[in-house]
Amino acid sequence: MRNLNFNHLRYFWAVAHEGSLTRAAAQMNLSQSALSVQIQKLEHQVGHQLFDRVGRKLVLNEAGQIALDYADTVFKAGDELLSTLRGRPIDSRQVLRVGALTTLSRNFQLEFLRPLVGRPDVELIVRSGNMRDLLAQLEMHALDVVLANKPAQREARSPFRNHLLNEQPVSLVGRPRTGKAMFRFPEDLRTEPLLLPSLDSDIRVAFDRVLELANIMPIILAEVDDMAMLRLLAREREGVTLVPPIVVRDELDAGILVEHCRIPEVTENFYAIVTKRRFPNQLLSGLLNDDAEPPSQ
Repeated sequence: MRNLNFNHLRYFWAVAHEGSLTRAAAQMNLSQSALSVQIQKLEHQVGHQLFDRVGRKLVLNEAGQIALDYADTVFKAGDELLSTLRGRPIDSRQVLRVGALTTLSRNFQLEFLRPLVGRPDVELIVRSGNMRDLLAQLEMHALDVVLANKPAQREARSPFRNHLLNEQPVSLVGRPRTGKAMFRFPEDLRTEPLLLPSLDSDIRVAFDRVLELANIMPIILAEVDDMAMLRLLAREREGVTLVPPIVVRDELDAGILVEHCRIPEVTENFYAIVTKRRFPNQLLSGLLNDDAEPPSQ
């Protein structure tokens, strides 16, 4: 195999970052046809198509995203060479792109990423969003993994794989009950105000079923779809809050909140959602630890 033609790589790098042949050609003072030929030559040399055409847009495919990561590294190395010789060295780092549901526990996200936090050779990019947008980014290889508390739907042509990372109990927590009797479940829920996750939450659906079987009509103070906000309200308001204890772990450790009881047969599952790739991110492979996890769902 011949050595990589770095001119071809530079042309690809410009198109990938511009997202358009037209803009990249104008930037590099080339015709679109000439630029297209250079991209084709690079694709021929590496043995993979690097872009998919979606309408009038060029979208990086998996091989293209890998090529762009390497191209970024190559051209960054030139900057590092100049910086080093000028006495201002820059460290090279690996990148892991993580998507997380906006409603997902921040404590869980931190636990998952903890092995990489603070490593000088690793750059973590964490983006929050809804499931639909995050999965779209994952499918386009703009993310390496999506963290969620529900699996991605599996269909015949679905590219997604769900890794069950953890299963957490769900509890009723609240401020210490100074001068009050011990909390009785489910009887006290007839009179005790509740802070609950929204109806979009799987644990809310399961909890409502528990109350229905107990013939209890709850007094609902608030329904919140953001676990961080639910955590803050649990600290500030009277009543009890339905959450996985990991969400309020710091408050429980500090005694600001106490765990009144765990809800039988109600749990929250945490998933890492990935796509099958020919070029997996090695940082992610280390976090998933496939040999130790339950089978993909």
